[in-house]
Amino acid sequence: MRRYRCRTCRCTCNALTATGLAHLRKADHWPDYAQALIDGLTVRKAARQCGISKNTAFLWRHRFLAQAAEHHDRRETGIVEVDETFFLESFKGQRDMPRPPRKRGGVSKTRGTGPDQIPVLVVRDREGRTADFQLEKLDGPHVSAALNPLVDKAAVLCSDGAAVYTAFARRSGITHKVVHARPGSRVREAAFHIQNVNACHSRLKGWMVRFHGVATKYLVNYLGWRRMLERYRQTIQPSYCLQEAVGRPMQHVTGA
Repeated sequence: MRRYRCRTCRCTCNALTATGLAHLRKADHWPDYAQALIDGLTVRKAARQCGISKNTAFLWRHRFLAQAAEHHDRRETGIVEVDETFFLESFKGQRDMPRPPRKRGGVSKTRGTGPDQIPVLVVRDREGRTADFQLEKLDGPHVSAALNPLVDKAAVLCSDGAAVYTAFARRSGITHKVVHARPGSRVREAAFHIQNVNACHSRLKGWMVRFHGVATKYLVNYLGWRRMLERYRQTIQPSYCLQEAVGRPMQHVTGA
């Protein structure tokens, strides 16, 4: 790989400097590993398919996904759906935990917004532009910080009856349509619903099952991984994954 030297500081760099792939070895295996990401393989299955160790496969997973996790749409317009989902807090892979370990994943002690539930906010408009955020807490300040730079002021926000979305819409001056999830009344005025974002939740949760739980500290990377698969759909190729890994997503799918 060609290297370049700065005339001022005399330091050298190449095309991968300051990217997720910098200093990684075995570059001839990267396309195979990118295909393993497309196929959604577990660490051990990806290691066997690519002929590398499981430790290398784990390292590559999060190096490949670190930049991809930051690629989500920056502006959503028209009818914008928003809803939250929850993932059970996990210390998977850690030896020192602040609580006794749960047996085979276990179940939550609380429902909804309990302290062991990690909220993930998913926002999607009718053009398919999608963004998601792992929140520290599902409250007004955190929801507003996520939605303010994202949702266009002329958009129509559709959500369930959660008070945080009503408060955000009122403060921002955005038209808000509340859709209560009752049998037979999931669509309001023939156009306003949150079916798309709920379907996104369903696909995300179903896809996550294969990993038997993910560590909370890596949850953002997995959200970015799934968002990358949703972005390209059937057109995705290993080269696209490599572009995402170095922080240069394909131009034709970058939101305006």
